[in-house]
Amino acid sequence: METGLLISFLGASILLTIMPGPDNIFVLIESLTKGRRNGLAISLGLSSGILIHTLASATGLAFIIQNSAIVFSIIKLLGAGYLFFLAFITIKDKKTSIDFNSKIDKTEKNFVQLMKKGFLMNVLNPKVSLFFIAFLPQFISKKGFNTTYQMIILGLIFMIQAIIIFSTISILSSKLTVYMNSLRFWKITKWSKISVLSILGLTLALSKK
Repeated sequence: METGLLISFLGASILLTIMPGPDNIFVLIESLTKGRRNGLAISLGLSSGILIHTLASATGLAFIIQNSAIVFSIIKLLGAGYLFFLAFITIKDKKTSIDFNSKIDKTEKNFVQLMKKGFLMNVLNPKVSLFFIAFLPQFISKKGFNTTYQMIILGLIFMIQAIIIFSTISILSSKLTVYMNSLRFWKITKWSKISVLSILGLTLALSKK
């Protein structure tokens, strides 16, 4: 695998993970209202679910990429379209204030059960699968080894950085609330997300097998 592609993939993954979205906001709220331990468990569960989406994408897409240029082109364009769609709906997003002080409940729950909850939240979300189908192929090296293995490695990298970022959000939750409710921060991250998704979509649309 090419070092440049790996660095680009890691950079894009980190940017997409730190931008306010359902997963990291959920981790933040769980950490604040139910304790850091609960937030860490949810973080591990959400991140481990990435493995399932990676395996599903890798096994199916690898076969297509290696055996059918036409089908790959169709999948490529659909993936690019989906990334542009995500960028478009992000433009329409409106900021919502989050009340972190309401009904604080610090009751600790079973760690494994909380991990399972986060895992199922991720695995049962079809949008995550669609995202990985669109996201992973553009970082595959033509000169690298087996496509399936490359995609699995990329998925593992994405999972590890997600664990680190989600866990950091959980640990620093009390210090991050001011940013999550900041209009300026929200606007910056919103347009950063739009830019990243648009660039990824354009890159995928122009890529060649």
